Amino acid sequence: MKKNIGLLIVVLLVVAMIGTYVKQQIDEERAIDKSALGKDMEELETGLSKGDIPPDFTLTSLDGEDITLSDLRGKKVVLNFWATWCPPCKAEMPHMQSFYDEYAKEKNVEIIAVNLTEAERDVTADAKVDTVMTFRDSFELTFPILLDPDNEAGLNYQVITIPTTYFIDSKGLIQRAIRGPMDVDMLNDYVDALD
Repeated sequence: MKKNIGLLIVVLLVVAMIGTYVKQQIDEERAIDKSALGKDMEELETGLSKGDIPPDFTLTSLDGEDITLSDLRGKKVVLNFWATWCPPCKAEMPHMQSFYDEYAKEKNVEIIAVNLTEAERDVTADAKVDTVMTFRDSFELTFPILLDPDNEAGLNYQVITIPTTYFIDSKGLIQRAIRGPMDVDMLNDYVDALD
């Protein structure tokens, strides 16, 4: 009986030590993630730097229009990567729409929202597109929603966290990257800082 109690105590101590170690690892990862959120791109190790020409792409919108990023040169571009199941993406969409309605024409800015379609949780490609359309309609979004079915743009922009947003100036150069959701005031400030 005493051997069983001793063994039980040893097992409990081992479990407590493992639990403490795992908790420390999780806390460290969260601290690293929090420190990266909202920082400028030059502080993030994404491989894309302030002043770089963004990787060009041509993607199809939900309305069937092909949009090429480089064709937007001369305008400021807010390039947002997102997915329908992402809570922070859902939180920022009304802010993006409000900004688009109120300031896009006045500030010569285009919002391009690239849905990481491959990351959508539906099984078939058609179901994924239907999910994105339902999302767009439920949020009454009027800015272009582009589909990235093979995650090509997502990979080229090294999107790991969503939402991730790149701010591109009218000369076609990256000026800032934000990981995490934004509100109208943030969008205004970051767009105003662009050339």
